[in-house]
Amino acid sequence: MERRGGAFKRETAETNVKVQIALEGEGKFSGTTGLKFLDHMLTLLAYHSFMDLTVEANWDLKHHGVEDVAITLGQALSEALGDRERIARFGYALVPMDEALAEVAVDLAKRPHAAVNLGLSTPGVEDLAAEDILHFFQSLATTIPAAIHINVRYGLNDHHKVEAAVKALAIALRNAWQREPRRKGPPSSKGAV
Repeated sequence: MERRGGAFKRETAETNVKVQIALEGEGKFSGTTGLKFLDHMLTLLAYHSFMDLTVEANWDLKHHGVEDVAITLGQALSEALGDRERIARFGYALVPMDEALAEVAVDLAKRPHAAVNLGLSTPGVEDLAAEDILHFFQSLATTIPAAIHINVRYGLNDHHKVEAAVKALAIALRNAWQREPRRKGPPSSKGAV
């Protein structure tokens, strides 16, 4: 079986982020972003997608760190997907986390769009601002590039809402990037993604 992987490094005056991934991995996350809840999100993303993910990040401000981790992860995923030929392309998941329920749909065609409704009722979750969590998903969709739709249908606890959303995203991505043995060429009737 072909093992797809990618790596990307982003250095700016504000951040220094390195990401390495293997799509056909064991679901292991290593490294740290310096933000505990972001590390938790990345751990869940790796575990439930079966992607191996390594992240090293240094940043000046939290917003810059969250944004650049998402950008760098998106670039590494784009590299791992390559020409995107023979992939399933679409993925969907509906995931509960206790009282919260999240649905995610993904299209790995190279058309970036993020529609994100987390339904958060507090200004932040653990050590992350709610707006930075939203921005993480938006930046990731833009740089993969992919269409990512995330909708938390309901829930009472904001931590549970985000956790359900990340788990659903992981499963939707895994289903979308898996190889479709019957497909020849790009996953589009147009002949290109």
